[in-house]
Parts: sequence; structure tokens; C-alpha cells
Amino acid sequence: MGKEQQLYYGKHGTPQKYDPAFKGPIYNRGCTDIICCVFLFLAIVGYVAVGIIAWTHGDPRKVIYPTDSRGQFCGQKGTKNENKPFLFYFNIVKCASPLVLLEFQCPTPQICVEKCPSRYLTYLNAHASEDFEYYKQYCLPGFQKNKGVAEVLRDGDCPAVLIPSKPFAQRCFPAVHAHKGVLMVGNETTYEDGHGSRKNITELVEGAKKASGVLEARQLAMRIFEDYTVSWYWIIIGLIIAMVLSLLFIILLRFLAGIMVWVMIVMVILVLGYGILHCYMEYARLRGEAGSDVSLVDLGFQTDFRVYLHLRQTWVAFMIILSIIEVIIILLLIFLRKRILIAIALIKEASRAVGYVMCSLLYPLVTFFLLCLCIAYWASTAIFLSTSNEAVYKIFNDTSCPVAGKTCNPETFPSSNESRLCPGAHCQFAFYGGESTYHRALLGLQIFNVFMFFWLANFVLALGQVTLAGAFASYYWAMNKPDDLPAFPLFSAFGRALRYHTGSLAFGSLLLAVVQVIRVMLEYLDQRLKAAENKFAKFLMSCLKCCFWCLEKFIKFLNRNAYIMIAIYGTNFCTSARNAFFLLMRNIIRVAVLDKVTDFLFLLGKLLIVGSVGILAFFFFTHRIRIVQDTAPPLHYYWVPIVTVVIGSYLIAHGFFSVYGMCVDTLFLCFLEDLERNDGTPERPYFMSLTLKKILNKTNKRQAEA
Repeated sequence: MGKEQQLYYGKHGTPQKYDPAFKGPIYNRGCTDIICCVFLFLAIVGYVAVGIIAWTHGDPRKVIYPTDSRGQFCGQKGTKNENKPFLFYFNIVKCASPLVLLEFQCPTPQICVEKCPSRYLTYLNAHASEDFEYYKQYCLPGFQKNKGVAEVLRDGDCPAVLIPSKPFAQRCFPAVHAHKGVLMVGNETTYEDGHGSRKNITELVEGAKKASGVLEARQLAMRIFEDYTVSWYWIIIGLIIAMVLSLLFIILLRFLAGIMVWVMIVMVILVLGYGILHCYMEYARLRGEAGSDVSLVDLGFQTDFRVYLHLRQTWVAFMIILSIIEVIIILLLIFLRKRILIAIALIKEASRAVGYVMCSLLYPLVTFFLLCLCIAYWASTAIFLSTSNEAVYKIFNDTSCPVAGKTCNPETFPSSNESRLCPGAHCQFAFYGGESTYHRALLGLQIFNVFMFFWLANFVLALGQVTLAGAFASYYWAMNKPDDLPAFPLFSAFGRALRYHTGSLAFGSLLLAVVQVIRVMLEYLDQRLKAAENKFAKFLMSCLKCCFWCLEKFIKFLNRNAYIMIAIYGTNFCTSARNAFFLLMRNIIRVAVLDKVTDFLFLLGKLLIVGSVGILAFFFFTHRIRIVQDTAPPLHYYWVPIVTVVIGSYLIAHGFFSVYGMCVDTLFLCFLEDLERNDGTPERPYFMSLTLKKILNKTNKRQAEA
């Protein structure tokens, strides 16, 4: 037996040895992973430099205020377009392109106009009629009627068609709506083409459907914003209720954890038992029914799966499967009953620890604030980088020209040497971008921006985990609780984490950030390959996405336990990860049982809180209940505050239970260390609670003698 135990420990590291000087988290510790700390500092300096460069080149007003293709703002005082407040798109369908999300500009000529078009008109009809003067105001500035129709449309001097539009956010959008299943623009459904024939307006605006979707989305956004303005205080009240319920659930969990776990287990057994009984009843009901004795093999594969429910063999198979699951669960309960009792005791102990370190429940606010800073910096930098592009104009000519394809300035081109070399050439808008070194590096800067966001966000989460782990470890390793607890365990742990282990936190968060960036790139490639017909490429992409998803989950699990060991012993990241992994592997059964039991309890608590607050919000905002007369505000969409309250309640509950979960994980690792380090003698007493000692039949000999 001893040889087998030595072989087992040899595979999974060596147990912790007794150290008489160890009394909890080590205070005299040194800095760890200094190189990673230096890399993080340099990366942050580079990130700040990228932000400064983006802020000097970018112009977020391009997102807020409309600008024409020459980069001039519409309706701004002191500009050429001072009296033209609205932006008109030549081909608004192109605004539905995914590139708009990256560039914040539609890849179509845009001009500032005094008012949006109010009638249907094609350039072909207006070219030879008195409507040309009306149509001309929607052509490029300075356009003259000296070209043929085909040349004008080819060169993009004028739009091919005008559609009745309405201004929204200073932009002209087609007034498209549906009436009895017919797509309509304005109040008409037909128009006349150049040959006098009448066509349904659907043919005219078939390409504008996406653009109308943009308009509807904007209207929806405005109505949602209005709903928030009249219901925000009730939403805050709902979130406060969720916070109170979360606190109550954590308090009740301290006293009712055992009852809740066993009720859950009994309910699972009863549900499976009813499933077995139902299968037997269906099997007996089908006895003697025509066709019910056909075997599954003879029936073969059927697209209508309801056919299988008319076979006795199907219900026999279901009954056997459920019986096997039932027997497995009962056997696991019999053999793992002590493990479940340990899990329940640890949950109760975690409640006591949270009670002694109550300020830990407020720490998620610190994490939330720091994450908001990361998100705000990333978003602002992304917007400034995206609006750094400039309108690029190039020389176009139908015949061979030595300067064709070169960049040009549309204002000075008519008097430039290039126009003299190629009399028929014209300076036309090509794309949004730039040809400088900065503009060529924009894509790389955006990738760096995303990478730094993941790195810093993971660093903030890691800092919170190490801080909470240090505070709760101080509780566990205090022999006389709460007298031996430090004065401010949470602040002490926070200071140790920042002073000594910034490099280790940077190392762990860097590993996770790399995997997450790769996952983002795989998602992007997967979106690009959706239109491809290469099945092997799709299969390979699915495999890669699955592998990196599993890798991310494993790294998160490894990092979490490594941070706990860092908080206790002050070792570097690799050493802490190795020690934590081997410690868990030496107690794999306890890990599996504890993880599943606590996960289910926390899920039950979150669902209970979210469901209670969500139901209350539903009845309130739908006027089913009233605190006083006409309490609920009038809304466009009652689901807006309800969904907000539900999501906010989940985030609040998740924040509270994340602290609770970190406490359970920390106490569990400390409990395993306690079992390996100590034996209950006066020289090596156990630090675990009396409940855990009772479950494991462990006692401190001095206490037993007393």
C-alpha cells in the first residue's frame, strides 16, 4: 500500500511538508515574474502612445456629425456646407456593408444638401426635362450638363435615382414602409421609367431594403432610448432589489446549504424514477397494438421521429437508459456521500468567511470600475483609429494616361499638371484610407488595441482573484477565528498582489489573452468562409474553434488555482500553477464532487434571484401590479426595462456569487493543504473547522484531551 501511494504521489507531485513557520499567507515575500511585469509596463506605454497617436489623427465627429465624401461637415458654421445640414447618399444600399462598422463611412459618394429628396426621379428622366435643376442639387458640387447619361452614371457625378427620403440624425434615409405586404416609398407604389411604362416600386427599392432596415433600427434605438429616460429609476430600484436578494441568499446558504443540496439530489432521483415508470406505462400501453412490435433495426431511419414513439422497443430502450443513470447516481451517492458532506461543509465555511470579510462583497465594484476603464479606453481608441482614415481621390481616365491611378486633390486638380497631361482625366473619390505609414499600420494598430484590451481585462480579473484569495486564505489559516484575522485582510491582500505579483498576474493574463485573440481571429475567418463551399475548410475551422475553446477553459481553470497559490505562498506563476494542478490531481474525486455541487447551488441561486426580480419587473411594467395609482411609466416597449433588469440582476448575482465561488475554491485548496501539512498533533494541529473535522473523523489531540 505504501509503495502504491508513493507511486501515486510520484505521478502527481509530492505532498506539502509540515512547516512550523507557516501560519497562512506569507508576508515576507519577493517580487515574481519581473520580466513579465516589465513587458506589461512597456505594453501599457505603447498602448498609451497608440491612443495619443489615434487621438491626434482621428476625428470622432465623423461618427456623430455627417460628413461628405471630401471630409467636410454638413451644416457646421464657417464651412462651405453651412446651409446644407443633411447628408445625402448616392447609393445608400452600400451603407449596409460590414465595412461601415470598421470605417464608420459608407463606401459611396456623399454630399451635403439643403433638404432630402421628396419625390421619385431617375437621372434618365430628369436629364431631358425641366426637372434637371431639381435633380442637379443632388449631384456632385460643380456638376455641369456636358456629359451623356451613361458617362455621368459611370463617373458617379450624380445618383442613378432619387427616392423620397426623410431626415434622421441629419442623414437622408428612404421613407420605406410596408403596407399590406407591399413595399412602399412615401405614399406611392409605382413609378414611371424612361419609356413611359409603370413598374411596381418594389423593383425600384429592392436594393434599398437593407437601407430601410438601417432606418428602422435607428427608430427602434430612439424609442428604446426614450423608454430608458422614463424608466431608469425603476430599473435602479429593480437592481437594488436584486442586490438585497443576493445578500439574503448568501446568508441563507450558510444555514440551509445542506438542506438545499439534499433536496436537489432527491428531486433528481424522483424525476428519473418517474421517467422509468412512465416508460414502463407506455410499454404496457402499446402491448397488442398493431405495428408496435416492429424492431428499430427493421424500421430503419425515419425523418419523422414521432414514429419511434409507437414502438415498444423504443420505450424499453428509454427505460434501460434511465435505469442505468438512476443506478449510477445512487451508487455515486453511496460511495461519495462523504465527499458531498465535505462540499456542503466547505460551502457553510465559505459563508462564515464572507461574513467575517464583508467588504469582499463590495470588491466586484472595484473590478467593475477597472473593467469599465479598460472598455472605455479600448472603445475610444478603436473609434479614433477608425476615423483616422481620409478620403482618397485618384485619377481616372478612359484611355491610357501616365498619371492614371495616382492620388489627387479634387479642388486643385483642374489647374494641375496632371489634368494637362490627360485632358480627359478626372479626380474621383476612390476609398477611405490613406497612403502614409500611419494609415498602412491602422489594421495592425486595431489588432494591438484588441489584444491589449484582452490582456488588461484579464489582468483586472486576475487582480481581483488574487486579492480575494489572499483575504480568504487569511481566514482559513487563522487558528482562533476571528481573533487571529489581520485587521484589514482584503486591503493587505490587494497591496501584496500589486507590490509583489504584478508580473505573475501579467503572465497568466497574457496566456489567456493570446488564446482569446486567436479565437476572435478564428471567428472572423469563420464568418469569411461561410460563403465558401469547401467542406474540409469548414470542418477544420470547427475543430480549431472547439480546440481553442477548450484550451481557454483549461487556462482559466489553471490560472484561477494558480492565483490562489500565489496569494498564499508568493511563488511565481509557473510554480504556483504546477503545485495547484498536482494538488488537485491528488484529490481529483473531491475536486469533481465539490465543483459540481457548488456550481449547481450557485446556478440555482442565480436563477432564483433573476427569476424573482424578472417576474416582479414583468408584472410591474405590464401594469399587472401597482404600488400606487399609475406607478409604471408609459413605454413603447415594456420589454426594454424588463430585459435590462433581468440582465442587470444576473450580473449583480454573478458578482456576489463570484466572490462566494472564489471563497469556496480558496478554502478548498487550503483544506487540501491542511490535510497534507498537519496531522492533528499539538505540534501540527489542523486549521479546518469543527464540521470538517467531524466529517473526516479528524481531531486535534489537545482539544480531544480537553
